[in-house]
Amino acid sequence: MKHEETYRVYYEDVDLAGIVYYANYLRFIERARSDMLRDHGINQSELRNHHGIVFVVRRVSADYISPLKFDDLATVKTEIIHLTPVRIEMDQILLVRQKRLFEAKITLACTDLNGNLIKMPNEIFKRLKPEPEQNG
Repeated sequence: MKHEETYRVYYEDVDLAGIVYYANYLRFIERARSDMLRDHGINQSELRNHHGIVFVVRRVSADYISPLKFDDLATVKTEIIHLTPVRIEMDQILLVRQKRLFEAKITLACTDLNGNLIKMPNEIFKRLKPEPEQNG
């Protein structure tokens, strides 16, 4: 599954030099992951409130390639690369005008409200499952 969102960089995101503070890159990719789930009919509040399930970040590997700056329009591309009933692995790339500025590999775990691994509902798993490649 692939997803793409674009966000404006605001003054609150940057340091005095007008460059996005390194931790704020994680905020942009978090927004993109939340928007991807929402766009695929997955309501995280409903999962938490009615099923006692949350997705938590288990691992992040990030590469800062070039600075993101004030007023840039940043496009975040997200792709699920591996999915199990308890884990989602994603690649996320942040670009400005098609130039790659940041990339991350993210592992999410599906847990109950106490942090114990739990299988996601089958309906959610099916919505996230990458579609088979079309030949021809």
